[in-house]
Amino acid sequence: MDRVAQGEEDAVGELYDRFGALVYRMAYQMMPTSSDADDAVQEVFIRLWKSADRYDASRAALSTWVVLLTRRRLVDRLRRSRARVKANFTLEEQWSPEVGGKAPLASVEENERFATLMQRIEALPELQRTVLTRAYLKGQTLRQIGEDLDRPLGTIKSTLSRALSRLRERAAIEDLAS
Repeated sequence: MDRVAQGEEDAVGELYDRFGALVYRMAYQMMPTSSDADDAVQEVFIRLWKSADRYDASRAALSTWVVLLTRRRLVDRLRRSRARVKANFTLEEQWSPEVGGKAPLASVEENERFATLMQRIEALPELQRTVLTRAYLKGQTLRQIGEDLDRPLGTIKSTLSRALSRLRERAAIEDLAS
């Protein structure tokens, strides 16, 4: 990373050779399309290059630092894209994309999955529901949510974690029942 910070092109290539597959795998799992994953990988390596001088080997292994930076960039990218899609989304709205006046089968299945997810979210306790919808549907950061709700950041993080766990549990239970 010292060589990357000094602007050595070979060092950036070595960094990509060493971590490119890992970063791409993470991006491919989180991004909606492979082209989004490609763009995200490029963003991550640009960020690695620009922040190379901030890497401190005494605080974390290089692989840990790369994974954390990658995850942070991917989450930020997902939040930005979700915020652009529908910034003023409310739970009461019906989500029904139509193509040519008639929804294709894939859209019908997406509508059903989305409706099921929204029912699960509606069943969450109020704080969990609020934090989850603001973070994932409205694209707010956890810090923003904490400030808006006048709650500590740690409370917001644990509330979101519990909400996601509860959604996973409900999904697993419903999958077993069907």
